[in-house]
Amino acid sequence: MEVIGSVKEDLDLEKRISITPETVKKFIKLGFSVNLEKGYAEHLGLHDKEYEISGAIIKESKKDVFEKSEIILKVNFPPEEEINLIKNKSILIGQFDPKVSKELKNKLIKKEINFFSLNLLPRITRAQSMDVLSSQANLAGYKAVVESFSNFTKAIPMMMTAAGTIPAAKVLVIGAGVAGLQAIATAKRMGAIVFATDVRAASKEQVESLGGKFLIVEGAEDLETEGGYAKEASDDFKKKQEALLTDTLKKIDIVICTALIPGKKAPLIIKESMIQNMKSGALIYDLAASQGGNAAFTQVDKIVEKNGIKIMGERNILNKLPVSASNLYAKNLFNFVLNLCDKESKKININLDDEIIKKTLIK
Repeated sequence: MEVIGSVKEDLDLEKRISITPETVKKFIKLGFSVNLEKGYAEHLGLHDKEYEISGAIIKESKKDVFEKSEIILKVNFPPEEEINLIKNKSILIGQFDPKVSKELKNKLIKKEINFFSLNLLPRITRAQSMDVLSSQANLAGYKAVVESFSNFTKAIPMMMTAAGTIPAAKVLVIGAGVAGLQAIATAKRMGAIVFATDVRAASKEQVESLGGKFLIVEGAEDLETEGGYAKEASDDFKKKQEALLTDTLKKIDIVICTALIPGKKAPLIIKESMIQNMKSGALIYDLAASQGGNAAFTQVDKIVEKNGIKIMGERNILNKLPVSASNLYAKNLFNFVLNLCDKESKKININLDDEIIKKTLIK
């Protein structure tokens, strides 16, 4: 019987967990046993007793978990002190940045540890149930709207009263991927007038189906990769987009930035000059803050004020929805492990002929 283990993340950086009581039951049904560090999810109100009832074995320390587990499930890449404890020839799975330091990578390679990042999943139908970028981005888009609306000093929907009419807030969503589409849907449900822009032409139909108005750059090229992600725009496109945005931002109350290019610095879309022309009291919520930000002045985990405009950046917005985010993430991980299992023997088989396994294995 192979053993799956997970330990507490650094709670200052990450509040999500990789295994829930629900997925413990699923792993046991597959034939695995599950080791968890003592107090694994106490911060989420999930007590060790609940995990034990589901069938997990609670270990006293990280060391105990790592020594007794063949497969380690994490959210973030383990620090050096954890890598030193992980058993040789084991498997490590998480939402890792493939550009993690060479030194840490080499330590894992030296210990013959196979490590997989779900951030590298191919965009194919079979991988949808493992797609952490989509499941987590959905929540991020929703929460970005809730957070920005709670910091905005005016009402969002149009309100007609005997004392006069309050106009609906105008929201611009930059980037209409999973996070952006959820942001559009959430803002629309809450009564805002919603505009959106994206470098991918296919986004127009999706934006309009959610009740948003798609802002299109004249003569726009379709900047979509074969995998369905956005790719970098040409200088000509950037100039046209800049002119369109400069004009649009003058009438916008709230901007939600979600534009990211996988593995690259976030594109700077809202320039300093554009912010200077925005209405006083407007707000920019930048979901791309941890990758440099889509807006000038964005700072991680800070609210910056410029000319009466608030610019908000968040390192990890999912820390504000850790229970929902963990439930989805844990299911994504379970489905990934299920795909690693040989269908007949139910044993782990790193089959490099499988596109999902081949593309997520970090070398």
